[in-house]
Amino acid sequence: MLSVCLFGSCGRFLRPDVEGHIEGPFPRKLSAWHLFTAHSPALKPNRGVIPYDLNTPLFSDYSDKYRFVWMPPGTSAHYRDDGPFEFPVGTVLAKTFAFPVGERSAEKLIETRLLVHSKAGWVALPYVWDEKQSDATLQLVPDPVRVKWTDASARLHDFNYVIPNANECRQCHENQKVLFPIGPKARNLNRNFAYEDGVENQLEHWARVGYLRGLPATAARPRAAKWDDPGSGSVTDRARAYLDNNCAHCHQPGGQAGYTGVDLRLTQADPGHQGFCKSPNSAGPVGALRYDVVPGRPDESILIFRLESTAPKISMPALGRDVVHAEGVKLLRQWIKSLPGGCSDTQTRSQPSRHLG
Repeated sequence: MLSVCLFGSCGRFLRPDVEGHIEGPFPRKLSAWHLFTAHSPALKPNRGVIPYDLNTPLFSDYSDKYRFVWMPPGTSAHYRDDGPFEFPVGTVLAKTFAFPVGERSAEKLIETRLLVHSKAGWVALPYVWDEKQSDATLQLVPDPVRVKWTDASARLHDFNYVIPNANECRQCHENQKVLFPIGPKARNLNRNFAYEDGVENQLEHWARVGYLRGLPATAARPRAAKWDDPGSGSVTDRARAYLDNNCAHCHQPGGQAGYTGVDLRLTQADPGHQGFCKSPNSAGPVGALRYDVVPGRPDESILIFRLESTAPKISMPALGRDVVHAEGVKLLRQWIKSLPGGCSDTQTRSQPSRHLG
C-alpha cells in the first residue's frame, strides 16, 4: 500500500493528502484513504495522521495494535474528562491488528479497522489485508484468519482469529443505540509517546498540533494505570483499569450488558455495581458459582470463570477474544484475592443475566 509517487517540475517528492469521506459509498481499498505512505517494515503515517497508544488497551488474542487518528484540516476534538472526546465530522480512527510470523522475526498485518465520523454518525469499516500484504479490502462480513506463531516463552499460539463484522462492532461501540469510539479517553491517552521528533505527552501533543482543544492543566487530567506495570499503580488500580478497557464498554449504563446492573467503568465506586457479591438469577452456564465477584476468592467468582473460558455463551468478552489472556486473568486473580471479605446472604443482590449480573 505505497502511495503513488508524484513529482512536480522541481523534482520535489509530493504525497497525496489523506482523502476523507463523510458519507458512503466508502472506498473498497484501504489505500484509497491515503492514511499511510508505506506499510513495510512498519506502517508509516501520512501527513496529519498521528499515532497514539493507550495506557491499558483492550486484549485481542495477543495481537500487536497500531492506532492512528486523522482529522480534517482546521478541525479539532473537544476535551472531556470522562468518556471519549467529541471528535469533528470527518475524523478517522484507524486500528491495525498484526501478529508475529514464525518466532517474531516479522509481522503479518491481519486487519485495519476504521471508525469514521460521517455526516450520519460513526461508521465501522473493517479492512482485511491480503496474503501478499499489498493492500486491505473492505469486508463487511470477514472470514476468520488462521494465526500461528511462537512467543518469547516458546508457547505456541495456533487458532482462528475472528474479525468482527461491521454489525458486531456495535456490540462494543454502541451505547444508547449510538455508535462512538471507546478507547481515546483522557485517562487512556494521558501518557508519553515516542514520536518521530521526540517523546511527548499524547494529550499535549494533540493540543500542540491542533487536534485537541480545552485541555486542562496537567494536575487536572485523569490517568489510568498500565495494567502490566506495577509502577503505574496498585493491584487494584491496574485491575480496575483492565476491566475498564476490556469489559466496561458493555458493562455500563446504556451498554449491551447495561441491563445487568454491573458497571465496570473505572469511575464506578460502588462495590455492588462492580459485581461484588452480586448473584445472577440465570447462572446455569456458570455451574455452581453464585456471585460475579467473591472478595478474597477468585475461584468462586463468575468473572474469573468467564475470562478463563473460550466456550461460546460463557467466555467474556463475547467478541474479539478467542484465546485466554493468561496474564490479565492472573492480575484479576491477584486483585480479587487481595479483597477482604467473602459474601454473606445479606450482602447478595440478584438480577437476571446472561453476562455478569
